[in-house]
Amino acid sequence: MSYASVFAPGLFAGKVVVVTGGGSGIGRCVAHELAALGARVALVGRKTEKLQNVADEIAQDCAESGGSASMHVCDIRQEDAVRSTVAAILARHGRIDGLVNNAGGQYMTPLEAISAKGWEAVVNTNLTGGFLMARECYTQHMAKHGGAIVNIVADMWGSMPGMGHSGAARAGMVSLTETAAAEWAGAGVRVNAVAPGYIASSGMDHYPKEAGPMLRAMAKTVPLGRFGTEAETAAGIVFLLSPAAAFISGTTLRIDGARPQVRMGWPMTVANAKAQTRPSIAAFNGFHRATTPQVFAPDAKDTPT
Repeated sequence: MSYASVFAPGLFAGKVVVVTGGGSGIGRCVAHELAALGARVALVGRKTEKLQNVADEIAQDCAESGGSASMHVCDIRQEDAVRSTVAAILARHGRIDGLVNNAGGQYMTPLEAISAKGWEAVVNTNLTGGFLMARECYTQHMAKHGGAIVNIVADMWGSMPGMGHSGAARAGMVSLTETAAAEWAGAGVRVNAVAPGYIASSGMDHYPKEAGPMLRAMAKTVPLGRFGTEAETAAGIVFLLSPAAAFISGTTLRIDGARPQVRMGWPMTVANAKAQTRPSIAAFNGFHRATTPQVFAPDAKDTPT
């Protein structure tokens, strides 16, 4: 099997796209779709084993498309490491046409329990690291050649109770996206963001076991009545990297099933099972290697996750 992308074959042939956090979840899915469309993908992450697994998958799946993957171990929170990693990618591939700032992470804690160290760790991962990657891709290559950057943020509209550190960092990344779009437009660089809502991704398996019931109930708060897929998120990212988005910069594309539109005092209608099968909102999952998060396994409803 191969990735069932909605985009034209060969769309990214000859292009090099950096994907941070490319070893799992949405980053892994994006890397697969880009490679399936002919891109050379530079996978960036902290864990060699995860990056190697994805690189091996792409090597198996993308021989016909011409896509490929290289792996680059880097802690994006470290300025010198980011600088040398971007230089290494350029030394290997000779160019950087796109950057997907996907690496991120957080943990569930109320504000009063977040230490300064914990706050800094989340902000450095979700904001500072993305800034460093974008700056280095820009200064080392895109300033002279143009390019496209997509920053991955989150559904933080209306707050993120229980993850205030992440919400603050993601809101900061939206502002950074808008500023970079204005400052770097003169060099032919587009900068946009994608804000995934509730996406059924492997990242959910890192939440504590007691969060299982809450995670399973979250779909009931989404007007479209379900979680999104990794492939639905990847499609938005790929579109913003593509030539079709040539006049789109400084915007944030929400992929969230209208979740932020839920309002107190307004009766919410949720798409039922029949409505969810209609082509206009039926789940799209073109990622042939996608796996269901453990929290949504058939036997997880009545047992801790």
